Amino acid sequence: MTHHTPISANGVPPQRRTCRPRNAVALLALSALTGAVWAQSGEKIKVGFMLPASGTYAALGVAIENGFRMYVGEQGGKLGGREIEYFKVDDESDPAKATDNVNRLIKRDKVDVIVGTVHSGVAMAMARAAKESNTILIVPNAGADAVTGPMCGPTIFRSSFSNWQTAYPMGVVAGKQEGKKNAMTITWKYAAGEESVNGFKEGFEKNGGKVNKQLTLPFPNVEFQALLTEIAAAKPDAVYAFFAGAGAVKFVKDYHAAGLSKTIPLYGPGFLTDGTLEAQGDSAQGMLTTLHYADELGSERDKSFRTNYAKAYKLAPDVYAVQGYDAAQMLAVGLKAAGGDVSKKDVFRSAVEKATIASPRGDFTLSKAHNPVQDIYLRKVEGKENRKLGVAVKALADPARGCKL
Repeated sequence: MTHHTPISANGVPPQRRTCRPRNAVALLALSALTGAVWAQSGEKIKVGFMLPASGTYAALGVAIENGFRMYVGEQGGKLGGREIEYFKVDDESDPAKATDNVNRLIKRDKVDVIVGTVHSGVAMAMARAAKESNTILIVPNAGADAVTGPMCGPTIFRSSFSNWQTAYPMGVVAGKQEGKKNAMTITWKYAAGEESVNGFKEGFEKNGGKVNKQLTLPFPNVEFQALLTEIAAAKPDAVYAFFAGAGAVKFVKDYHAAGLSKTIPLYGPGFLTDGTLEAQGDSAQGMLTTLHYADELGSERDKSFRTNYAKAYKLAPDVYAVQGYDAAQMLAVGLKAAGGDVSKKDVFRSAVEKATIASPRGDFTLSKAHNPVQDIYLRKVEGKENRKLGVAVKALADPARGCKL
């Protein structure tokens, strides 16, 4: 690691403390010198990635990090005039290890900014630690409603979505556009799944439908057979499912193999089919999902992003890559306003709150709770793409229930 000149609390290198200016001119000169020392010290912004590098969500963690690094690379490796230094912790998607893991970044590595994570339960521990230590946290995926609800904080921002936000529109579509009257939901029994199915239920029941039963199984269990048998016996008009990563692959394939997709349409948020279509194959064809991104949105910004990402990483870009890219954009906005000084938290916060982020998904702003206000698209699986059919709900803001910001 590069040796850095130590800077004291007032921003003056310790060896300069003996300097005692006797007049205003000298004070101004010292102030200018201090600024120059800061600008020329080569001090890097320390960004701590706390993302899954193993397990069910490993591919999602890779995409988020790739997207983030891609944006930084497009800026010549600097944000707010300062180079970025990365630190990494595998969060293992394990809430029990989350507090220890995030404290490694905050206390051991002394990072300026934390970027993470995918699992909502882990993100909750990260949000608590960020609030307690006044560390900037940018959440590039985990949709836990509470992060921008009761746990919201001045240094906590999200570049992705809330679990409610991507699910509620599917309920609107299923009830209003598709005319379904009764549904069942199925998910892992953890925060993300429960919040997602409840968001769907709210939208569905506001539009004339009724959710008759909500099925769950422990995370990351993928033994779906007994629950699929229960769905087949109940014969609902529709099923809404929340799974992601490897779990989404297996559920969609099992649902199709059980013959259910012929008579009971399967709906979900986009995570059911994002980054998973290659493995799902024919099983996913024709499925409708709602999400804040779709393949081939058609804008020049999105085309450029998709081309550059595929070229850089030899992978197809997905929503996770977009969220990582936009996390870096948000960090850039705050750092630019603060002149690269990450300690100016109020300046950083104010700038990000007022910004319009030029995302591949389409422009978005942030709500008072620091959650994106964004269009949610209705998509249909065609071949290996989630094709945009239209906008399910325009400029949707999460209700941020319980946020006291």
